[in-house]
Amino acid sequence: MAIRRKAEEAGIFDPSELALLARAFEQLKLEGQSTGQREALASRIIANYMAGVIDETELISLSRQPLGR
Repeated sequence: MAIRRKAEEAGIFDPSELALLARAFEQLKLEGQSTGQREALASRIIANYMAGVIDETELISLSRQPLGR
């Protein structure tokens, strides 16, 4: 799964953090997305989380938008 690989690349997350990231990813991924699109999505979710967005609803909402917006 793209989110787990990206999370491992970004740093160490505990199991509850990985579960949160995976839930956000599952809600945001779309059928038919390319591997690159899913990796970009995973990167956005992780970047937002690492920037301090720890509320699941807010993380999902912000991760729908491209980074830097």
